[in-house]
Amino acid sequence: MLNDKGLALITGSSSGIGLATAKHLLDAGWRVQGWDRDAAQIEHANFEAVAIDLMDASALSALLEATSSKAFGAFIHAAGQMYTGSLADLKVADGAAMWRLHVEVATQIAQALTPSMQAAKHGRIVMLGSRVANGMALRSQYASVKAALIASARSWAAELAPHGVTVNVVSPAATQTAMLADPSRTSSAPKLPPIGRYIEPSEVASLIAYLLSKDATAITGQNLQICGGSSL
Repeated sequence: MLNDKGLALITGSSSGIGLATAKHLLDAGWRVQGWDRDAAQIEHANFEAVAIDLMDASALSALLEATSSKAFGAFIHAAGQMYTGSLADLKVADGAAMWRLHVEVATQIAQALTPSMQAAKHGRIVMLGSRVANGMALRSQYASVKAALIASARSWAAELAPHGVTVNVVSPAATQTAMLADPSRTSSAPKLPPIGRYIEPSEVASLIAYLLSKDATAITGQNLQICGGSSL
């Protein structure tokens, strides 16, 4: 029997969209594990903070092994970082770091969690994308990793659909988070959406929560934009 409440794993749960999503799911009756290197910002009986540096592949492998007995019903990959710069100024290390956090971490966690999801004939994966994935000046490396994340999601969705597991990407426009003020993106300032304000993290969290629900069973392999009219 399909049950849209259970245990969710959220990366990047200590700030921004990850934090907003954790709060939303807890309010809806989910149990949540938050995987983050920063201190937890939530105190709740159904929330468990797990300290982890996701950039450390060995540490993540060990954590996945230690939690292999847990039956996660949902995985939300909200951890992220952005480096910007012109083609002439791009740094290989910046691109590698973003690839690791956005794509490799998602892959590593999804590989570990999906076998139990398939066995249960139910699972949800939602990853945070970006409208920048279509390409934008001064953000080529970030655009590349987000485009790869979307391609991965569509490929995984095709594989997992027969097993009751959905995989989607939510791609917000500029969102009111600490990333807006990140010094590393000063060369490429965020653009205000046509609605006249930035997207609120709670709005993104609401869409993510819907994708975890039983009403979203038929939605998979999609890149859903919440952009305040920016894509018009």
